[in-house]
Amino acid sequence: MKELFPAKQVGGYIFSLVLTIIALLVYFLDFTFPIAMSILLVTAFVQATVQLVLFMHAGETEDGKAIYTNVLYGIIIAVVTIIGSLLILIWDM
Repeated sequence: MKELFPAKQVGGYIFSLVLTIIALLVYFLDFTFPIAMSILLVTAFVQATVQLVLFMHAGETEDGKAIYTNVLYGIIIAVVTIIGSLLILIWDM
């Protein structure tokens, strides 16, 4: 019966709830802007990783390496797009 209980998924769900509570505490405890954004960014990336690995089962197939490569490629494209937009629209470069 122990092998039928989804312990990893329940642990991931509880960890996701803890990360959400941390994000809510940042809002309610009135941190300074740089500290609040740092905490929110870290919790967001950890939350996304937990969702990808535990709930989307990204590493459980034989093409798991390709899935992680595609996610990394998507992150790189997003960062380049955001930095390029900031350079053009805000910093006038």
